[in-house]
Order: sequence, then structure tokens, then C-alpha cells
Amino acid sequence: MTTRVSIDWEAEADLVVIGGGVAGLTAARTASLRGLRVLTLSKGGPTDTSTQYAQGGIAVVAPHGDSVESHVHDTVEAGVGLCDVDAVRSIVEGGQDAVAALTDLGAVFDLGRDGQISRTREGGHSTRRIIHAGGDATGAEVQRALNEAGLPVLFGAAVGEIVTGPNGVRGVVALSDRGFGVVHAPAVLLATGGLGQLYALSTNPPGATADGIALGLWAGAAVADLEFVQFHPTVLYTPGGIGRRPLISEAVRGEGATLVDTEGNAVTEGVHPRGDLAPRDVVSRAIAARMRALGTEHVYLDARSIDGFPQRFPTITASCLAAGIDPRTDLIPVAPAAHYQCGGVVTDTHGRTGVPGLYAAGEVARTGLHGANRLASNSLLEGLVVGERAGAAAAERLGERARVSEIPTRVAEYVDRDVVQHLMTTHASVVRDRAGLAEALKRLDDVVTHRDTLAATHPIAGIEDAALTLAARALLLAALARTESRGCHTRSDHPDALPELRHSLPIRLNGDGVPEYAPIP
Repeated sequence: MTTRVSIDWEAEADLVVIGGGVAGLTAARTASLRGLRVLTLSKGGPTDTSTQYAQGGIAVVAPHGDSVESHVHDTVEAGVGLCDVDAVRSIVEGGQDAVAALTDLGAVFDLGRDGQISRTREGGHSTRRIIHAGGDATGAEVQRALNEAGLPVLFGAAVGEIVTGPNGVRGVVALSDRGFGVVHAPAVLLATGGLGQLYALSTNPPGATADGIALGLWAGAAVADLEFVQFHPTVLYTPGGIGRRPLISEAVRGEGATLVDTEGNAVTEGVHPRGDLAPRDVVSRAIAARMRALGTEHVYLDARSIDGFPQRFPTITASCLAAGIDPRTDLIPVAPAAHYQCGGVVTDTHGRTGVPGLYAAGEVARTGLHGANRLASNSLLEGLVVGERAGAAAAERLGERARVSEIPTRVAEYVDRDVVQHLMTTHASVVRDRAGLAEALKRLDDVVTHRDTLAATHPIAGIEDAALTLAARALLLAALARTESRGCHTRSDHPDALPELRHSLPIRLNGDGVPEYAPIP
């Protein structure tokens, strides 16, 4: 059954940006400076973004003792054969200019005793090239600087549909506190962040409901590498805690903290040459294996040897103290949680998708930078670099006629969120197998409910749940098809990486709106 949607408001723009994090606001600013009329739609408030919570920093080639090739090498090594090397080099080369533009906006980065920007080393990096702001509050500083740029943002607005025609994008249908609205625009940028809310435990904000993945698929774009979900190995564990959990930044291990199990034994010893600073997938698997072996729900991070911990990590200290833990004297209980989607809507390094006028940047996009496993602190780098390029690329759509003449009445399927989260957490977490993935897909089909996406009883929740359901199906399909272990995709029934699967597995919707594996032509 479909219900006709009455339109309560209309607007016109040259570019609609969906999402108010680093990629979206960087793109909006760039496009505005080029004379485009930009309207940014943000589902939450000014700080309801993954950018706001980013602790690690920005990976950018250091002026001394570092090189583009070194950063590219580290990134490609972490990506385990699935990085697009040309894309990696392109984005890494854009890092210094992107940070300079952010500094010009007023972002303040931490300085060393010599007055220069200080740099730390994180897992998978061969040198100290990570810049920070406020110790462990880099994302908050980036978000503040971009928020204060004064760009027009409509908060509390969720997009339910990207409307396309023969010449590509025509606009969007959105829901705000004024009701349903239409924005006529020839260009749309997806900058919606990740899909962490597919899982019961995540570092992502509540709005990370895979909206951009679903909107891209519904609009005709391809997605790829969704099976590569990075689980942050060290998220603060509290008994019974669900939803967004505070992460304990990799930088804590970079400063000397060590992982130990509940019996006091080292967790990563003998697992990888870099030990506790191994790539995240390696550390997450080591923790998951130790938890299974001991029957525990967490391990510990011992940071007691770090001098000045509260000053170096004020955000983490506050989270720990709120849970009754003092990092200076106590072991910090940690466990893996869903953190970052390495794949997404397939784009080039300027954010262009296969749909004319549709762009994507940031975590929602698959540029080829991350491959099978994102290198620490490359995410803010990508959001800044590709966000700026996508904002500039949108100017190519100026002059396209773009009117939304009729509202689509597509019926979407969705499953209650807690059911999706239970299935994904049980069957598609750090370690997967064919039986569990197939069971999750079958259960989704068994309990699916049909609803009109734009006319559900609780419209924004309906939009989100439809997006989560479609993204879950696409991820499970990709994880079933990848009969190997690679990067942060681990199949216990296929423990080895296979040379014949050293490529991405793109997924599109078929004529019936069902996701299927479809090689990019």
C-alpha cells in the first residue's frame, strides 16, 4: 500500500549536501565559494556527526622524514590488496593543502615544544604523521571550525528519496519539522557517514543508519566493499552498555598502553610484528579470539604507565571517570565495536558516482582509498580532500534543468531496528561464516514488513529502518560472496585470502529493487 505525500515546502539549489560532517561541510563551503547555491540537510544537530567524535587525528604527510610514497605504502599495506593505488596517491597528495585550508578557517592543531604542529604515530603507520587538536578531540575541532564557517544548514531534515530523470539528478524529497519538502537541484552529495547502527555496539552517533548507502542504491548507483566493516578494537566496555560507546583512541596504544587479558597476559604477543600497534583488523581479531578462549566479554588496556594521561587524553579520561574508572590507576576494560565502513557508494576521487549529478564523499563513499581495511586517521583526510573536490565538481551540473515534477511512491521494506542489530551483531561481526550469514539473510526475509518509506507512522524512523534493512542485505550478500578472509572481513570457514578474489564486489539493485552482485561495466 502506498500513500500520497503532500508537499509542505519547496526550495531550489545548485547543490544539495546530505550530511553535516567533515565531508559535507567541506564540500558545501567549496561549492559556495564557487558561486553555487548550496543547501545542506543534516538529520541531527550541529554536532550529531561521526566527525564530532573522531579522536585519532588526521593522517597527513609530515614535512620531514616522511613522503607521499611512504604514506601510500602504509595505506596500501593495510588495505590488503584492494586499494586503488592511484586513488590512494591522489588523496594522500591532497592532504597538506586540505589541512592548510582548514587552518585558514581557524582550526587549531596541537603544537610541539618547537612551535610546529606535533605529530603522533598510530597503528599501521611507519612514522609519526598524525596531527591532533585538543589531544583526543580532533574531530570536535574540525567540526567547530566548519560549523563556524556560517554555511546554511537545515537541521533535523532527513532525505527519503533522490529523484532522478533522463539527465540524472533532479532533486530530493526530504522531511523536516515543516513536513515533507522538495528541493529542486541538479546535484546531490551524499555525505551521510557510516552504518554503525547496523550493530548493537558502535562508536557511531545514533544517526549513522546507512542512509547514504540506501539512497545511493535506490538512485541507481553501485556500492562496493560493504563487507569490510572496521571494528575498533578498543571501545570502553561497561556491562549491559549498548548504543554509541566511547572509543579509546589508538593513540593511547601509540603512547605506550598495552592490551592484556583478564589473566594479565599480553593479547597481541606473537600475533603481529607491530604488536598492539598492528592494523585494527589484526588487533580486533586477537581480542575477539582471546575473549572467546577465556569466555569473557572484554580485555583490558593498561595505560597506567602514560605520564599526564588526563592532559593528553581529556575526552577519554572523562568517559572513563564517568564509568568509575581512573586510567591513571585502573585497567580500562575494552572490547571491539563497529567503527567504520571501509566501502560505500562507488566514486572516483572527485566524488562522482555512476549517476550523473550524484556525488558521495567521506565514510559513505568507496573511493578505493581504504581497500579491505582503513589505515588509522585516513578518514578525516579523505573527508577533507574528497569533500573539497566534490564541492568543486558539482559546478559541472550548473545549467542542467532540474525540477522534481512528481514524487516517487516507491514502497520500501524494513525490519525493526533491534532485530537488524541483533542479527548483524550475532552473524556479521568481527568473525563470520556462511551458515551465520545465510541465517541472517533468511531471518531478514522472514520478518520483513512492507511500508511506504515516506509515509510510515514515524517517518524519520521509517526512512532509517528501511535504509538499515537494505544496507544489511547488501552487506550480508557481499560477505557471503567473499569466500575468503581479507582485511577486516574474516570468514572462519575460509581463513585464507584468495588471489582470484583480489577485487571489489560491486552490488546494485536489480529491476525488482533487490540487491545483487553486479560487476561494474
